Amino acid sequence: MLEYSKTILQKVSFNRDLFKKELNKAIRFLKREEIVLLQIWCIVSFNDKYADIIREVFRNITR
Repeated sequence: MLEYSKTILQKVSFNRDLFKKELNKAIRFLKREEIVLLQIWCIVSFNDKYADIIREVFRNITR
């Protein structure tokens, strides 16, 4: 499921709203360890474009 989520996020990365929606959706289906891996991957892959979204979504998860 992690690899599938990465693929979807890459495909929707052209649109902020879709990226945020799919990132939230991915987190609902992933295990805790996979969420950490997804967070790292998002930071490496999209931090320059969507740092605010990544921070917001994962901040809500760690609470």
